[in-house]
Amino acid sequence: MSGDAGLPVVAAIQERYGTRAQVSESFGEVTVDVQAGDWLGLLESARSGGYEFFDWLTGVDDPPDGFSVVAHVFDPRSRGHLLLRTRVPREDPRLPSAVGVFRGADWHERETFEMFGVIFEGHPNLVPLLLPDGFEGFPLRKDFVLAARVAKAWPGAKEPGESDHGSPSRRKTLPPGVPADWGRDG
Repeated sequence: MSGDAGLPVVAAIQERYGTRAQVSESFGEVTVDVQAGDWLGLLESARSGGYEFFDWLTGVDDPPDGFSVVAHVFDPRSRGHLLLRTRVPREDPRLPSAVGVFRGADWHERETFEMFGVIFEGHPNLVPLLLPDGFEGFPLRKDFVLAARVAKAWPGAKEPGESDHGSPSRRKTLPPGVPADWGRDG
C-alpha cells in the first residue's frame, strides 16, 4: 500500500467485521480476508471507502479444500491498493456476484466461473467466455489433466524419444491421472 493511504478504510473494515476480517500486509500490499458470507459487504465497504477502481478478480485453486477468490481494488485519490479475498469450498464453490458493486467484475466473474467452476449467484450473464462450445472441465484447477501431449506428439522435442522419429526411444510416461490407453492408436 502506498504509505498510510488505505489505513482509514482498513480501520473501518476492522471495526465493521471485527475478528471476521483478517488483515495482513505482505510486500507493501494490504490483504483483507473474510468468510464468503461477508464478501459483498467487504466489497461495498472498500468502494464506499474510496476504492472505486475495480482492477481484477480471479480464483486460486487451493486443494484439497477449495478455492480462494481474490479481487484487487484501487483508490485513485490516495493511490491505495487493497487485495480482498475469500474462500469457497470445492464441493459447492458459490459466491454472490460483485457486479452490483463493481460493474467491471462482470467479465472477471465469467472467466473465474469458466476456468475454476466458481458460481457467482446473481450474475447477469454467467456463461462461458473463452473456451470453445462443448469444452468439459475447468482448466485452471490443479486436478485438470492436460491431455495435449498425450493426444498429439510434441513437435519441439528436446530429449531423445520425445518425438516419433530419429533417435532411440526411452519409456514414455504419461501425466498423472491419464489412463494408459488414452491417445494411443490401437
